[in-house]
Amino acid sequence: MPKPKKHVFLCSQSRPPGHPKSSCGERNCAEVINAIMQGVMDRQLPDIKLTTTGCLGPCSEGPNILVYPEGVMYGGIKKEDVNKIIEEHLIGDKPVEELFIAKEIWS
Repeated sequence: MPKPKKHVFLCSQSRPPGHPKSSCGERNCAEVINAIMQGVMDRQLPDIKLTTTGCLGPCSEGPNILVYPEGVMYGGIKKEDVNKIIEEHLIGDKPVEELFIAKEIWS
């Protein structure tokens, strides 16, 4: 197995209906997860490691994706955003700034 160039954490957190805190699950994170997994597989990128996770923190901003080693968090991701993230960030090493989560999240 090649050493990962990037490690991508994909929030798959769901909460029961009526829970006071939102989740990426209620914002179609499964669609985003499937799209990024398919995109990485189709492009044969063995040095990109994908891991589904529980809550990454900013639930109201989801679906959320966190990419290391840069520590870049994307929020509000839609299936349509996935190819741009793969091509520009995961392959091209240029994070997609317009999809970044609000900077205040990290403070």
